[in-house]
Amino acid sequence: MHKLLDKIFNFLYPVFRDWGMSRNVASYTSLIINIAILIALAYVIYYAAKFILVTLTAIFAQRTKTKFDDYLIQNKTTRYTAYLIPFFFIYKAVPVILDKYEYWELIFGKIVGIYIVLLGLWIVRTVFNSLRDYLKQKPEYSDKPIDSFVQVIMIVLWIFGVAMIISTLFGIKKGELLTILGTLSAIIILIFRDTILGFVSSVQVAINDMVRIGDWITMDKFGADGDVIEINLTTVKVRNFDNTITTIPTYALSSDSFQNWRGMQKSEGRRIKRHVLIKSSTIRFLNDEDLQQLRKVQLITSYIDSRQAEIDRYNDLRGVDKTLSLNGRNMTNLGLFRKYIMQYLFNHPGLNKDMHIMCRQLQSTAHGVPLEIYVFSSDKRWANYEYIMADIFDHVMASVKYFDLEIFELPSTIGKFE
Repeated sequence: MHKLLDKIFNFLYPVFRDWGMSRNVASYTSLIINIAILIALAYVIYYAAKFILVTLTAIFAQRTKTKFDDYLIQNKTTRYTAYLIPFFFIYKAVPVILDKYEYWELIFGKIVGIYIVLLGLWIVRTVFNSLRDYLKQKPEYSDKPIDSFVQVIMIVLWIFGVAMIISTLFGIKKGELLTILGTLSAIIILIFRDTILGFVSSVQVAINDMVRIGDWITMDKFGADGDVIEINLTTVKVRNFDNTITTIPTYALSSDSFQNWRGMQKSEGRRIKRHVLIKSSTIRFLNDEDLQQLRKVQLITSYIDSRQAEIDRYNDLRGVDKTLSLNGRNMTNLGLFRKYIMQYLFNHPGLNKDMHIMCRQLQSTAHGVPLEIYVFSSDKRWANYEYIMADIFDHVMASVKYFDLEIFELPSTIGKFE
């Protein structure tokens, strides 16, 4: 490329010389004419480069199986590269057309040099954006915080780019400039505090596999409860289930606690852990009449028969006086209700039978005896999960009365003060 440009300059040099020196025109008129010719030639080179690069890239992209070149076209990498070629031409031509105008040569040279640096950084950015988009469509990278790594690379490149621009503007050597930036590192750290913390957190998140794009996380401090849709250097975006977007600082993922539901989503079931409060005053021993009535409940008929036979043998061997229900062993309505709920849960089609199925009694409270159901729904989808849980507790609350139990409710105050 440089050799080709040099040949063009050697060919065009007599043209500029003739326009600037042979003609009987004012000095600045010669300068303007030379600049006009240069701009016209730059436009020709630009359109030629644009046509060649864009056309060839499009043809090449159609014939390849990879999608990376498609993303290069989508991010306009070839178009920006076409801009770069005429500016290289201008950068080489400035010393020729402004040979006798040292002041303007210096000004134009710096302006064009700065623009080449900025355009070069922009082209590199489009390449990395294309790489990011390409990796995101691959299943093995779709949940990785690729945005964070791209942003870190671009920040480093922009720092070097700014250093080159300052060096070009003020004529400072790059080594001296980096030394100055080193002495100003404290100020730089203060300015880029969130960026630096975000970078460290992004590395921790990636290495420890704490969060992936698509994970369902809950973070009460920031009001986040939904799916992670983006992880970049400074923020994590969460689409909540009400379709609002919550933005969380990336460094908060490593400094604050949050709940990631990925383990549940990958498991074989979603946990249901909820209790009802049974009035303690309704818990009692069961007599023969009660047992006879409860034998009609098919899920526990065989259990009542076997359990009662065991209790009778125990009491007979010890000569227990059963004129008082307190003596010996007895069944209670709450204990039999727990057994019924267990049998009901084992027969429920929406639960995973290979995971925990439990109906347990918790520590008594002032509001009654908590009876907790601890099971796992085989369907983890939110709507179906809620339906299964509601179906279970609908049945629990409706069946309590058959065991002569009551669910605790705070007494109503309506009409008390009328």
